[in-house]
Amino acid sequence: MSKFYDFTPTDNTGKPFPFADLKGKVVLVVNTASKCGFTKQYAELEQIYEKYKDQGFVIVGFPCNQFGHQEPGSAEEIATFCKVNFGVTFPLMKKIDVNGTNADPIYVWLKDQKPGLLGFKGIKWNFEKFLINKKGEVFQRYSSVKTPGNISEDIEKLLKQ
Repeated sequence: MSKFYDFTPTDNTGKPFPFADLKGKVVLVVNTASKCGFTKQYAELEQIYEKYKDQGFVIVGFPCNQFGHQEPGSAEEIATFCKVNFGVTFPLMKKIDVNGTNADPIYVWLKDQKPGLLGFKGIKWNFEKFLINKKGEVFQRYSSVKTPGNISEDIEKLLKQ
């Protein structure tokens, strides 16, 4: 069984969010920020979540303030911003670090499983994405510039497996 299912991050309300509950689903893990040039991707993320959620697809957003301090808000402020501006209904976790000595264990694992360009493991910016298959394996890593709509083909492929 994949180590992915061993992780239990904390959601933005302070409750445990066991990844074990995601077994058999296709999951997109994204580090997010509310004051970033890529913030508009929240809208596309919500669109693909709505399109595929009934087929076993989940998006898990991890707010992060490590890139240009573009996620300064509290958990409540972040949730309100996402809901009001983009209608976000997919799960949001508590704010975390994705790089460095305080990096959340899920991101340490994700980066080890699928290093980026030229083997670089670090997350380069907000809205970097990891697509996880139904077995809990990292299928693909996408840079911030790869929009959510442009990975629909990969999502559909994994949902059919």
